[in-house]
Amino acid sequence: MTSDVRTLPTGFGRLWTAQTVSSLGDGVTHAALPLLALTLTHNPMALALVTAAGTLPWLLFGMLGGALVDRFDRRRTMWVADTARAVLLAISAAAAALDVLSIGLLAAVAFLLGLGGLFFDTAATAYLPDLLSRDPALLQRANSRLRGAQTAMSGFAGPPAGSALLTLGRAVPLLTDAVSFLASALLVRTLPALPRPAPEVRESLLRQTRAGAAYVMRNRLLLGLALRPAVGNIAFCAVETVLALFAHDRLNISTYGFGLLLTAEATGGLLGAGIASHLGRRLGTGTALTCTAAVEGLAILGLAAAPNPYVAGLAFAVCGAAMGATMVLGPSLRQTIVPAHLMGRVASTSRMLAMCAAPVGAFLGGWLATTYDIRTPLYAAAGLLLAMTAVTASMTSNRQVEAALQAAAPARAPGHPALDDPARKHASDVL
Repeated sequence: MTSDVRTLPTGFGRLWTAQTVSSLGDGVTHAALPLLALTLTHNPMALALVTAAGTLPWLLFGMLGGALVDRFDRRRTMWVADTARAVLLAISAAAAALDVLSIGLLAAVAFLLGLGGLFFDTAATAYLPDLLSRDPALLQRANSRLRGAQTAMSGFAGPPAGSALLTLGRAVPLLTDAVSFLASALLVRTLPALPRPAPEVRESLLRQTRAGAAYVMRNRLLLGLALRPAVGNIAFCAVETVLALFAHDRLNISTYGFGLLLTAEATGGLLGAGIASHLGRRLGTGTALTCTAAVEGLAILGLAAAPNPYVAGLAFAVCGAAMGATMVLGPSLRQTIVPAHLMGRVASTSRMLAMCAAPVGAFLGGWLATTYDIRTPLYAAAGLLLAMTAVTASMTSNRQVEAALQAAAPARAPGHPALDDPARKHASDVL
């Protein structure tokens, strides 16, 4: 049976529902945590501490977390991580209700939520290709739906809901997110139990971590796929650092208008995620990735030169569409070609590279704006994105992709039990 006529298994529907519910809760907390911090202090450094704490787990434990995920049962890792985050948020909601919140407590909550996200996201990334037998077309469709739901929930619905719920009480958004994580954990708990990857020769965790990083660095295609988000994060964080000031000073955009500008990017992201599979079929995955990279650079160039808010909004929407397509095509390809026993480490290595690049971009944007002009970080970001496109074009070409797919073909045997997902196996699926 070809991937063109296969349907996504029932198990994917439960995974999609779990991540959609969880993404809504994430959006609620994403808006509520900074606002909660603002009720406690107006010290910029204290507020930055809460924001930064959520990214620290990826910087400190990203690669190590990937090695642990490759040792553990991935479904169990997901539901345990979600259950732990639900308990954490329930405790935080109680602290808010008892009026004992502090900046230190909020920073700790952000850090632990980030740590739970590290394990859940890495395990989910590693679980999905096994669920779909590493079928390239199914993975693109599945990632398109997951990405679209995440954008809609965490980008559109979640943040305004978080702000609105906060008006009902400081504990309400935290408790809402706790319920979302609990619902996600219960759904994940019912997913099919998939065979564990063949165990490796027992090595130390550190050696396994290094092996995962080396696998990425020595594989030209995987390195190209990892460089895209890493360099992209430098560019986009340089833009984000000055975007509000650029919008206010150069485009005369109000606070409300700035929200619409961000919504334009999210709208483009939804469109890009929706058409990613079509682009991959039409152009080939490698060429499609090169095109989306070039579009991102040209869109940021258009944003830098925008004479009015309407052109800026259009440029931001186009950039969001290219990013949305990239974030479906790239991970889908990685999930197809990476061996199951290395999937957690490869995914976490790529994610950690991207996370480490973010502060570099933020510093670069601030320095360029201070030293030169508010538009300079945008022009520099566009130049960086276009240069990255030229460098990675040959690394992620259609020829490289086809060679990698052919090499990985034996691992994508048809008739994987997860594709059938029969109801009669449900009782044995549950731990």
